[in-house]
Amino acid sequence: RGIADKIESACNEIIKSKYFLWMALFVPLIIISIRYYEGSLFYGEAVHLTGRISIQLMMFTMFISPFLLMFPKSTIKSWLLLSRRYFGVASFSFAFIHTYFYLVRVSSLEATFMEGISFEYLSGWLAMVIFLILALTSNNYSVNHLGINWKKLHRFIYLASILSFIHWLLIAFDPYVGMLHLFIMSLFEIYRIAKVRTRLRH
Repeated sequence: RGIADKIESACNEIIKSKYFLWMALFVPLIIISIRYYEGSLFYGEAVHLTGRISIQLMMFTMFISPFLLMFPKSTIKSWLLLSRRYFGVASFSFAFIHTYFYLVRVSSLEATFMEGISFEYLSGWLAMVIFLILALTSNNYSVNHLGINWKKLHRFIYLASILSFIHWLLIAFDPYVGMLHLFIMSLFEIYRIAKVRTRLRH
């Protein structure tokens, strides 16, 4: 039994490790990239997958606050708060590869610009710029250096999420999956806002 306990303890430590989390988050991105360049994944599939997973990771990052408002004594509270930054960076990484696939496919600055000024693409580019800024400041140095302004800056995730969904819904062949994701996220955000307002009144 002592050996079994040690094995269980070691497994728990591995699972809670940030390195395990990084691997879990980035291995799918590596697999998608390899399959795309091998030709077993078509351009449309690769772009759709990377874009959708980016938004799903963004949603998970945003779900943490309302989840902890629902379950303030959750046993995974510390893990969620510590890991939120990693999910945000992973979301940006998928968005970056999503954009990279697109740019390689278009392979023309003029065509990229002409498409980029249309609202369905412009919304995606604006979201990407915000993601980039948030990813670059997702570190302890930025937290300490920016102080209270760090939280204000990272509230732009809400604007980035709106722009991301606009891009998804306008560009997708089947917007209903995007609508479902937007509906789910809206429910959590409505709950979060209502809960925060209730606390402020008291």
